[in-house]
Amino acid sequence: MALKAIIHKACVSFSDLDRNVYSDHTLTLARHPSETEERMMIRLLAFVLNAPENNDLGKLEFGKDMWEADEPALAQHDLTGLLMHWIELGQPDEKKLVRVCGRSKKVTVYSFASNAAIWWAGLAGKFTRVNNLTVWQIPAAESEALGELAQRSMDLTITLQEGVLFVGEGDRTVEIKMVRLCGAE
Repeated sequence: MALKAIIHKACVSFSDLDRNVYSDHTLTLARHPSETEERMMIRLLAFVLNAPENNDLGKLEFGKDMWEADEPALAQHDLTGLLMHWIELGQPDEKKLVRVCGRSKKVTVYSFASNAAIWWAGLAGKFTRVNNLTVWQIPAAESEALGELAQRSMDLTITLQEGVLFVGEGDRTVEIKMVRLCGAE
């Protein structure tokens, strides 16, 4: 008998003080049995950081990457179905990145393993001419702490100030200093 996904619900209040962007999200996340709480929370964070201010150009949706290897963790399609933004988590291989950079207007990767810098160093030279790719490294200790905030029902506040993320749940707060490995600001 196959294991079923675990459902998590999150109410998220997001404040980007650097750009004066404020939003609230009510999210339902299905955590695949093989997905860690840490990865699920990175997926939630990626959603909040990339959600469009309105749905005029399409909405950001969770993908099926845990079930299908050729799917993104998150994707935004415009109203005609054109792929606008492909978001990957972890350390995708070179072939996949080349393929999705050709298919999407924008590609973002959030890597959170301790060896992310080494992984990217092996690929960086191959993407010098690609201008639609942004790669972020979330330090391993910070992503692990983020995973510890995961609960079946969450009420999160996420604040971005001077490039530093503060993720709070109840009386616990995790500070995340993401490092841009590739891409323009």
